[in-house]
Amino acid sequence: MNMGEEDEYACVNRSRLVIKDDSGIKNKKKRKADKATEKVIEMEVKQPIKEHTPEQRRTKAELSFKKMQEKMQKQRTQRKAERTHKQRVEKFNQHLDSLTEHFDIPKVSWTK
Repeated sequence: MNMGEEDEYACVNRSRLVIKDDSGIKNKKKRKADKATEKVIEMEVKQPIKEHTPEQRRTKAELSFKKMQEKMQKQRTQRKAERTHKQRVEKFNQHLDSLTEHFDIPKVSWTK
């Protein structure tokens, strides 16, 4: 029986597993001269990007819409900040008290 088991595993590779690095990235030491040229290239690339900001590409209507949205948002926050939480709760309770009984949840009971 021992002989049969060896035959089954005869094709198995018993060597150590080797993990290969297929990332393709090689470590390259940078020199000071390379860093200087990289900074110059970055400055040249960033310069044209700054010239065409999204604000400049918008139409007058888009700019006025955005301005109006910001104005409305400021007004909303000011209205919310006028009253404290306690004042808002009191006003809400007064509103609920002013409602008629028509809006109350009806009692559902089989015994009474």
